[in-house]
Amino acid sequence: MCRQCAVAVICSAAESGGMMAVQVVMGAMLQCSFGAAPSSMVVLPANRTMAGGVPAATIMDNAPLVNIMPFGMCSSPANPTVAAATAAALGVLTPMPCVPATAAPWAPGAPTATIGGMAALDNNCKLMCNWAGVIQVTNPGQTSVMVP
Repeated sequence: MCRQCAVAVICSAAESGGMMAVQVVMGAMLQCSFGAAPSSMVVLPANRTMAGGVPAATIMDNAPLVNIMPFGMCSSPANPTVAAATAAALGVLTPMPCVPATAAPWAPGAPTATIGGMAALDNNCKLMCNWAGVIQVTNPGQTSVMVP
């Protein structure tokens, strides 16, 4: 709970005293530990919840090529396309185009703030790619709405 709001679970930055995480929204910038470029998050307006004027994300906004766009070139040896290209290049690591493979939801989420019955996504959450990458939020897309 926000100290100033007492009831609200999503509050403004001014009300929070700077002690809470920032709500992630449509257009947030993401980075994968094995990706060569950042990517922009897509949040569909299905939950009809806005934060800073744009759709707010939940931990279930993890669908590859729907919510999570490619990160340029992937350099993870666990990615089958990278492994095949590296083998063909006689062991020289050969990055290949990124196709995110995210099966699990974002973790840990903000369990005290829910959107459509699911935990809100804050800027401290991480998303694991099946190819061993760790996807993190580098810019939440807005700075006025905080989550506890």
